[in-house]
Amino acid sequence: MAWFRRRPRTSGPGGRPLDQADLEHLTQFVRTRTGVEAFVEPRTTVTETTVLLVAHDGEWTRRRIQSPEVARRFAQQLSLPIYDVRLLGYPQRMRDYNARQKRRPA
Repeated sequence: MAWFRRRPRTSGPGGRPLDQADLEHLTQFVRTRTGVEAFVEPRTTVTETTVLLVAHDGEWTRRRIQSPEVARRFAQQLSLPIYDVRLLGYPQRMRDYNARQKRRPA
């Protein structure tokens, strides 16, 4: 039985390789919204490192990214401010946006 056999790591030590579709989605989000800020979410036992983009009205999107350094380079290329979620937490406007979405009729 191979229940306890380890699977080979395919993504290497730096996490998951960059996915061009994810980068295009993030870039499109930035280009079509105003006041976008980036937040780096650290890798956990469940998820890879992610970058969270939050627009001025609280609308947001999240995608996995290879590492915090890649996220910082991405934000720098698009002239976005970037923050660490562990230090600042999530912005209130994002929570407000989520609450408005829950109240919307289906």
